Amino acid sequence: MFKIMNLRKKGCFILLSVLLVHVVGGNVVFNVEHKFGGRGRAVLKELKAHDVRRHGRMLAPADFQLGGNGNPTGSGLYFARISIGTPSKDYHVQVDTGSDLFWLNCAGCNNCSTKTTLGIELTQYNIHASTSGKSITCEQDVCAAMFEGESSECKVGKPCEFEVKYADGTKVAGNFVKDRVNLDQVSGDYKTSPLQGNIAFGCASKQSGDLAGSSKSAVDGIIGFGSLNSSLISQLAASGTVKKKFAHCLDGVKGGGIFAIGQVVEPHVNSVPLLSNKSHYTLPLDHIEVGGQVLNIPTYKSESKSSQAAILDSGTTLAYIPSKVYKALIDKLREKQPELKIHRFEGVHDCFKYSGKIDDGFPAVTFKFKGNLSLTAYPHDYLFETKNEWCFSWQDGGDVMKDDDATYLLGDMLLSNNLFQYDLEKKTIGWTQYDCSSNIKVKDETSGNVYTVGAHNISSASTMTFTFFFSLISFLCYLLLK
Repeated sequence: MFKIMNLRKKGCFILLSVLLVHVVGGNVVFNVEHKFGGRGRAVLKELKAHDVRRHGRMLAPADFQLGGNGNPTGSGLYFARISIGTPSKDYHVQVDTGSDLFWLNCAGCNNCSTKTTLGIELTQYNIHASTSGKSITCEQDVCAAMFEGESSECKVGKPCEFEVKYADGTKVAGNFVKDRVNLDQVSGDYKTSPLQGNIAFGCASKQSGDLAGSSKSAVDGIIGFGSLNSSLISQLAASGTVKKKFAHCLDGVKGGGIFAIGQVVEPHVNSVPLLSNKSHYTLPLDHIEVGGQVLNIPTYKSESKSSQAAILDSGTTLAYIPSKVYKALIDKLREKQPELKIHRFEGVHDCFKYSGKIDDGFPAVTFKFKGNLSLTAYPHDYLFETKNEWCFSWQDGGDVMKDDDATYLLGDMLLSNNLFQYDLEKKTIGWTQYDCSSNIKVKDETSGNVYTVGAHNISSASTMTFTFFFSLISFLCYLLLK
C-alpha cells in the first residue's frame, strides 16, 4: 500500500536537496482539457462508478485509494498535456485535486491501456529513452520522504516502489523515478515562455481492475494536487519554487476555466480555516437551505462531536449527501411538484418526466459554511436531462460514505462558476462567485508584476469538449536568491 509520510517539516529539507526545481520566479501554465466531452456524453453508470471509487479513496484514514472516470454533465475530471524527458514527449494526465501522487504508465506496463476514446494518443513513459531520467532507489532521501517511516522491505540498491489501491480493488504499482518536466512559464498577459524543472513521480509498471487494459477513458496517468509531500505543488514548494497556494475556476456555463497555483490578486476572495487533522480539503458545514428555508436535519455544533463537514473536490462530479439527509432533501425539492413520479434510472439516478421550466419549478439549494460563505446549486445545476427525462444529480452518500453519516462530498456541481483559492500555508479555503470564462490576475512575487491569465481551449476537434486552462505561478525562494 502506498503510504505517504507527513513530512511537512522534515520533508522540506529532504526534498529541497533532492528535488530542486531549476526555475526562475514567474508564472507557469498547463493547458488542461475535460476528460469527456459535453453534457450527456458519458454513461451514467460510469459517472457513479467514478465517484464511488474516488470517494472510497478520500475517506480512507491512512491509505489513499485513487479513482478516475468521466461524467455526463461536462464538469468532471480534467486531463492536462504535459511534456517530460529529454528529448521531451507529451503525456496526457488527469488533473486531480483530491489526490497527491503524480504517476505515468511506463513502457512494458502490464495491463496498462493502449487505446482510448478521448481523441488523444496514449504514450508510455520510457526512462531509457530520456537522457535526463533517473531511477530512485531505497537509500535515497526522496524515497524515504514518500513513505511514513522507513520500510523494512525496501533494501539499499533496490528500486523505490509504490502501490496505489483503489476503493474497488483496482491497483497501480511501479517505481519512483525522477526526470525533467518541461512547462510553460507565464511571462506576460496571455503570454508564456519555456521553462524546465525536475520532479519525482511514479512510473507505473502494472495495473489491475477498472483501469486496466480496455478503459475507454484511459489517459497516461494522474497528476495529484493534494497537500502531501508526493504532490507536484508540495515538491515545488519544498524546493522554494512556489508558494503552497492554488486556485480553480470551473465554467459550468460555457465549459473551460482556470486552475492556478500561487497568488491570485483578482478577484478577491474571503477565506475560512480548513478543518484540522483532515487529509483532504474539508470545511465545517453549518446548515443547508432549500428555497431559502433551512432544511430540518441534525446539525452538530462542535467539531469534536463529529460535526457536519464537507469535502470540496474538483475531481468529483456530483454531490454526495449523508443517507439521513438525502431523503429529507429530495422530499423538500418535490414539495412544489407532488405529482412527480420518480423512478430509478440505470440504478443510479432518481429521474422523472417534466415539461415545464426547471428553474421555475424547483428551488435552489444552498450549503452554508462557517464564516458566512455559501455554495448554491440551482435547478439547472443539480438537474440534467437524459432520454427525455430529468434526473437529480444529488446522490445518496450511503454507497460511498460507508459509516460516515456527517460528511458531504461536494463536486463540480457545487464548485463550478466560483473561483476557489486554496492557501495550504495558512490552511484556509476561500471563494467567490465568478465568470470562469473570463480571466484572473496573478502576481509574480519576484518582480512584483501582475499578469492576466485567461481560460484556454486546447481542443479544436469539437466545441462540445470541456476544456480547462491550468496555470502554475512560480516564485523564487529566498534561499535561491542568496
